[in-house]
Amino acid sequence: MSETAVKKVGVIGCGRIAVVYREAFRALEADGILRVCYAVDKDLERAREFASHFEGCGASDKVEDLLEQGLDTVHILTPHFLHARQAIACLEAGLDVLCEKPIAINLQDADAMANAAKQAGKQLGIIYQNRYISGIQHARQLVRDGKLGKPLAAWSSLNWHRPPSYYECDWKGSWEQEGGGVIIDQAIHSMDLVRYLLDSEAVEVKGQIDRRVLKTIEVEDVATAAIAFANGVVYAFSACNYNKGNSPIQIEWTFENGIVHLTGDAVEIAINGAAPYVVEAETGPDHGGENYWGYHHEVQIRDFYRCLNEGVPVPFAPEDAKKTLQLVQGVYESSFTGKTCRIPEDLPPVGRKYL
Repeated sequence: MSETAVKKVGVIGCGRIAVVYREAFRALEADGILRVCYAVDKDLERAREFASHFEGCGASDKVEDLLEQGLDTVHILTPHFLHARQAIACLEAGLDVLCEKPIAINLQDADAMANAAKQAGKQLGIIYQNRYISGIQHARQLVRDGKLGKPLAAWSSLNWHRPPSYYECDWKGSWEQEGGGVIIDQAIHSMDLVRYLLDSEAVEVKGQIDRRVLKTIEVEDVATAAIAFANGVVYAFSACNYNKGNSPIQIEWTFENGIVHLTGDAVEIAINGAAPYVVEAETGPDHGGENYWGYHHEVQIRDFYRCLNEGVPVPFAPEDAKKTLQLVQGVYESSFTGKTCRIPEDLPPVGRKYL
């Protein structure tokens, strides 16, 4: 098969977010980039329903069946605790993998995934679709060009609503399977974007988590932290998922020469005292999913296949995704111990149960 041949694709996990991938895959199929050939879900009927949208697509409730289909690439959309096991199996079978965030629920699994990709000589990418928001890409270029100057500070605030019914599935709300609550499931995107623009390594965290309202879950529904980076920036982080609605995410970065402020998908930028301007995010076709998933999965998936076809490393590799997971684990570890957590020295490889 040539590098630019149409990629034969499989999907593991056909739950809620699969609708976003379904619409993205339709667009990429129309452009001759890929062909969806196989779908797997523990619920066979759900796998069959997803497969029904693609001509000649098979379905199964067993990952082992997918590994025998002669595929090129697999997309993993399963619960957090399954990411490592399934990604490693696919990589060892000679498949490139694009996996939903988080990379894993602990650092040991993240390392095992990165090592499996290296040993197999295959690409492993992790979905952080909000990096592809137009304003974020524009701001990152300004940072790299030096137009914003030295970073000075950053903060983020997430106030979302997750009712008790959200946690009625068999894995959410548990340390063993979800790996945490509002941080690892929702606010991890905010953490990742702050890292992405600061372009620096986190060195320590002082954080606190609690379960204040959602009493039926094991994990946190609120969190705050001060996260210090090697470049001197202190990032003020806060998140909760017991708000009455899903308010737009707010993130702000302050630089010597200006400010970058994200509200939802729109980014406002002010440089050297000039009037601020807004880079609006693109909108896409209605994928039938939740608004907070946004429209940028397709953009990242396209970039993944561009990298495969050009033979270049993906810019959202496991080593990078691990650094975002370290921030998550740093808040958890600090909250558990009541102490400032040094990164990576104080991070436990397999995590803990914190509440």
